[in-house]
Amino acid sequence: MSSKGYSIVFSSRTGNTAELAEAVREALPEGTCEHFGSVDGDAGAGCGRTSSAIPASETLFVGFWTNQGVADQAAQKLLGQLRNRKIFLFGTAGFGGSEAYFQAILDKTKALIDDSNTVIGTYMCQGKMPHSVRERYVKMKEQPDHMPNIDAMIENFDKALSHPDADDLKKLTNLASEAIEQ
Repeated sequence: MSSKGYSIVFSSRTGNTAELAEAVREALPEGTCEHFGSVDGDAGAGCGRTSSAIPASETLFVGFWTNQGVADQAAQKLLGQLRNRKIFLFGTAGFGGSEAYFQAILDKTKALIDDSNTVIGTYMCQGKMPHSVRERYVKMKEQPDHMPNIDAMIENFDKALSHPDADDLKKLTNLASEAIEQ
């Protein structure tokens, strides 16, 4: 296991988490980035490439999209395999605006991580959703017995369209930079 470098691995369904991962890559020292790529092992340009889906770096920045209130399955699988690492978790969720909701996602995700690891930081923000989601909400609203909170769901969708935004990226990169200095 390498002790000086770091790796950034992520799972991104709609591109939101990939955008966060790219921001982390741009903010951290390039010379010590050992791997950048998706959880399934695709390496990106700008960092060393590894043949393993689990980079050897001691410090891992692990990004995920939210599925049913926790990290997606690919990120869960990776997190479950890690031992003796420093982990910075970052993720996106279509439903957002509530720090309590984001913290609940992070808490559920951290519970999947082996105790031999150390979580050195976390960050969550809202992410835009596919337009098909809004269309589904509008169709649901047309039904006479629709959910009472459907207007709030449509409003949340519209609010999410601008995320991750510049403020989200700045907050993440500040936290990631602090974490790498530890």
